Amino acid sequence: MNKRFWVAGVAAFGLLSSTLALAEVADSVTGQTLNVPEAPAVVAENVATPVPVEPAAQPAPMPAVATDDSTDPADSLEELVAETDPATDLDQQTRCLATAVYYEARSESLAGQLAVAHVVLARARSGRFPSSPCGVVTQPGQFSFVRAGRLPEAPKNAGQWRTARVIARIAEDGSWENPAHGALFFHAARVSPDWNRPRVTRIGGHVFYR
Repeated sequence: MNKRFWVAGVAAFGLLSSTLALAEVADSVTGQTLNVPEAPAVVAENVATPVPVEPAAQPAPMPAVATDDSTDPADSLEELVAETDPATDLDQQTRCLATAVYYEARSESLAGQLAVAHVVLARARSGRFPSSPCGVVTQPGQFSFVRAGRLPEAPKNAGQWRTARVIARIAEDGSWENPAHGALFFHAARVSPDWNRPRVTRIGGHVFYR
């Protein structure tokens, strides 16, 4: 073979090889997708060990509070009188009030005795009579059991005297409703004085007026 033709053939073969290589590169550039295997995806898993949760502490039960039945309101005046301390060491004004209840109404019902006590207290507050229970009771010409401005001694051991002391305290405390509200006067039902006063009510053997 002619050396010239051999050299030319080698050159042509090299040129053809370069052309094919450039063509492959061009195909990749123009969008041909190479079939390259994808790497497996790695998914992270929560492998932390759960921490046990202690149950919430329950509050300690509140201790029961003892109730004092003595603070409950009485259902009746009789019950209130039975529950009230008669207090033997009365002050002077309460003693005057209790003495008026005893001598004026000891044979009356508890409501009748309480009404008499409230008349004395209402007079002391009215401004029309002396301003204290003792002044009201000892005012001349008002209560027949008073002698020369002096109160008689009540029998200390009598059950009615105990009741009169309790009624006096209940009236002063206002712990039971006044059964003759607004009354400033009363008289025994067996008499008929010519009083031109508004009548309030009658309780037992007494009639009460404003």
